[in-house]
Amino acid sequence: MTTSPAVMAAGSKPVGLDQNRVALLADTHISADPNRVYPGTKWPGSPVKEDEHESVHIANSLIEAAKGVIELNPRPAHLIVNGDCALSNGKEAEYKQFLRLIEPIRAAGITVHVTIGNHDNRENLWKLLPFLKEEQIGIQAGVVELPHANLILMDSGKGALGGKQLRWLCDELDERTDRPALVYGHFNPYPNRGIRPNKGMHDGPSLLNLLAKRKHARAYIYGHTHEWQYDRRDHLCLINQPAVSYYFGKGHAHGWVDMRLTEMSAELELRCINPNHKQNGDRKQITLKDPKTLN
Repeated sequence: MTTSPAVMAAGSKPVGLDQNRVALLADTHISADPNRVYPGTKWPGSPVKEDEHESVHIANSLIEAAKGVIELNPRPAHLIVNGDCALSNGKEAEYKQFLRLIEPIRAAGITVHVTIGNHDNRENLWKLLPFLKEEQIGIQAGVVELPHANLILMDSGKGALGGKQLRWLCDELDERTDRPALVYGHFNPYPNRGIRPNKGMHDGPSLLNLLAKRKHARAYIYGHTHEWQYDRRDHLCLINQPAVSYYFGKGHAHGWVDMRLTEMSAELELRCINPNHKQNGDRKQITLKDPKTLN
């Protein structure tokens, strides 16, 4: 295990930061109102009856997720919020609340990264949270280099990556064949198979095609649908993260994912906001290297 210098937790022994551990969050949807409660199951065409909708306290969901991440020992060295930090359209007041809620994570020594979702505003985020700015080709994109994998963060906030960003992704993948790559973007790359229909990213087929041609690209990890789902196409795993905030299907899970990397694999464990949820602790695996490729 690769750890960075320990961070002292209040009233306890030092806690290390594991460079091979990453907390994965998505769809925090923070409101300017710290007391906002949102009925996620209430949407056009929802199968849930009017008197049976389920609501969540948005800020408290992120507070609980942050507590869970900070309590890990060792702690993850990195945390990624995979789009839709904000509830409406990335208002300044929303990002101010988001900043307040992630401060305990930063104080714990964990480096926070974000991708842009359809509810975000890139310029407001860069202005109010400049420490989150990772700019490539004029958008929020970058690469996090870890001992066992490269994490490539994409900007799909407009519902598409665009040709320029796809070419950038190709270049980054082709220049970094020494390690497996996990690619992150907010939008689903194909029509959602879960509870709430949506068509997904406009150029999702182009993304999947270029990832299929590069065997060291091992996963595309996304949010947007607010649902924990898993798919696989040959070497490529497709991981759909649940929302930290509200969910669309009655009784569905909301929470975050604890990812632990080894030379061989990325092990993902779902951590539900409700620890008694039936899916809490659900595990998925991304194969990073086939046994025959090891020396």
